[in-house]
Amino acid sequence: MNQPVEAAAFANQANTQITDKKARYSAGVLKYRQMGYWDADYVPKDTDTLCLFRITPQEGVDPVEAAAAVAGESSTATWTVVWTDRLTACDSYRAKAYKVEPVPGTPGQYFAWVAYDIILFEEGSIANMTASLIGNVFSFKPLKAARLEDIRIPVAYVKTFKGPPTGLVVERERLDKFGRPLLGATTKPKLGLSGRNYGRVVYEGLKGGLDFMKDDENINSQPFMHWRDRFLYVMDAVNKASAATGEVKGSYLNVTAGTMEEMYRRADFAKELGSVIVMVDLVIGYTAIQSMAEWCRANDMIMHMHRAGHGTYTRQKNHGVSFRVIAKWLRLAGCDHLHTGTAVGKLEGDPMTVQGYYNVCRDSFTKQDLQRGLFFDQDWADLKKVMPVASGGIHAGQMHQLIDLFGDDVVLQFGGGTIGHPAGIQAGAVANRVALECMVKARNEGRDILNEGPDILRKAAQFCTPLKQALDTWGDISFNYQSTDTSDYAVQPSVA
Repeated sequence: MNQPVEAAAFANQANTQITDKKARYSAGVLKYRQMGYWDADYVPKDTDTLCLFRITPQEGVDPVEAAAAVAGESSTATWTVVWTDRLTACDSYRAKAYKVEPVPGTPGQYFAWVAYDIILFEEGSIANMTASLIGNVFSFKPLKAARLEDIRIPVAYVKTFKGPPTGLVVERERLDKFGRPLLGATTKPKLGLSGRNYGRVVYEGLKGGLDFMKDDENINSQPFMHWRDRFLYVMDAVNKASAATGEVKGSYLNVTAGTMEEMYRRADFAKELGSVIVMVDLVIGYTAIQSMAEWCRANDMIMHMHRAGHGTYTRQKNHGVSFRVIAKWLRLAGCDHLHTGTAVGKLEGDPMTVQGYYNVCRDSFTKQDLQRGLFFDQDWADLKKVMPVASGGIHAGQMHQLIDLFGDDVVLQFGGGTIGHPAGIQAGAVANRVALECMVKARNEGRDILNEGPDILRKAAQFCTPLKQALDTWGDISFNYQSTDTSDYAVQPSVA
């Protein structure tokens, strides 16, 4: 009597997809590549979402099989054969790993390219896309570690998102500020000030020449300062500083709260008080972020995104999600501002890698740029541009480096570098504004600000005591630690 056809009978096909339907759908366990999640000949479609994963297979796990497992577990597969696949258009619904290469200079790690049909994701939903791409697969036992390095979102899917409610261009028009970076500062200390003292800090910073002041990520509505008190005192400070300087001013009012209902209530009050901007934290989640973007779009408000918590999954090179991917998702989700790193400050960030994040925020079309960590071309289909925010351990003495790295379309936020000034907050703001304007002037004159910057600042400080005091206090302060997240790519030989 003949035995049922078993998958084991096809052991000689271990490295290829099983196409015999009787064998493919016999009960039991098959390799992921046998089930159709690996296709070395696959040519990605324009409508496919493409992902680059960095994978570290367990000992004895073939990297191609590991890549196929990533494709399978992030789309339709489970650990065993299920006959219900045949009730679907399974060939379309299976993600397909199509290329695997060793990570240059990193033994045991591999780059795996995976393509996903557009039909796998709900239109306009970051939550749904992320539930697939970074769902169960990152806990998969055959992998020691996995990281989503980069993503190419097809134009057809980009067009299902509304993106930033205001955008970089319209923000400048509303603020009437052109030709230079914007200046900001985070109120310090983050926690503990009363509402009135908090407002005093905001007024001094804005009066001294800053465009924005801001709440930090963890100031919400603690016992020492109810959110409503903060909003009232801050907006009083904003209005007085605007009247005193003749400039449009703002302060990011953090509306992050425990429920969406409470966030909407706080945002409505911010609008009622005349604020031009509200702020949310990344930790509220993608659904809440998209909801707040919708609110901002309906109410003509700028939405500032603090990337609080991102380092828990973006910093390590071997496991997690690269921030360049987070930046792409947040542009789709609808952020007008996004903290994207400073490269020269106290927070993690390799200069070239950080420039890649800025490109993702500001490009109309982001080109592949391996040294900046960008593995795919990305057409943004006229989605509005995001204003990147440089914040974290920067001071006036670094102004030449910041402008050289990031150009004009950036908010430069000096928190301690404003509020820690020896002559007070307003003097700190004056120092930053003078440093900014003298450096922009020098750049516009064609000078090499990266190399001449320190000398330019010292000469300007001869006529600006607050700038001299800032340079004397922080001039030699730097945070020159080795970055943990740098780009890994093979240098291609030049063609003669």
